Amino acid sequence: MTYDGRSQVGAPPQTRRLAGLTITKISVGQLDNNTYLLTDEGTAASLLIDAAAEASTLLALVPDTGLAAVVTTHSHHDHWAALAEVIAATGATTYAGEFDADDIPVATEVRLADGDQVTLGDTELTAIHLAGHTPGSIALHLRAADGSDHIFTGDCLFPGGVGRTTPDDFPQLYKDVTTKVFDVFGDDTWIYPGHGWDTTLGTERPHLAEWRERGW
Repeated sequence: MTYDGRSQVGAPPQTRRLAGLTITKISVGQLDNNTYLLTDEGTAASLLIDAAAEASTLLALVPDTGLAAVVTTHSHHDHWAALAEVIAATGATTYAGEFDADDIPVATEVRLADGDQVTLGDTELTAIHLAGHTPGSIALHLRAADGSDHIFTGDCLFPGGVGRTTPDDFPQLYKDVTTKVFDVFGDDTWIYPGHGWDTTLGTERPHLAEWRERGW
């Protein structure tokens, strides 16, 4: 299957091959959550982003070499509902943002601050703290061996806008997404959201002023 990032619940997973890394995307659960499995091709180490639901479906993605880590992007239940089962089956190390970790009922072994690194074999991911959807939401930035940029944004950035906030929290999320994502990375940067289809910064950038004006 050609990777287009247009996942939906019940559809087979899609796999994208980058230089030295594969990304497998699948949608699970009643809220159409995206889960991503990253596998470093040099070491065969694998990492899961958001064990959202349907533990058996997620475990079927795990290669024979096992699962090294699970990163939870934020503390909302639909992003960790299968976490306990996945950890029990794999023994993977748990990661989450430092300000959300206490609200996730599965213990977080590694608390991530803004700029912290998550190492996956020969691959490194960088945590980007984006407050507003939750206090401790994190995105994960990957720079592939070919120089391309990829960001897993959880519920902080989608096609068409930032994630759900209150009116009081919107300015913070808009500021963080603008200054830490749009102002730092180029238009070719690929965005892998927590729900729905993928997008790029170039697709979304022309609409930033519109988002600010509407307040969501």
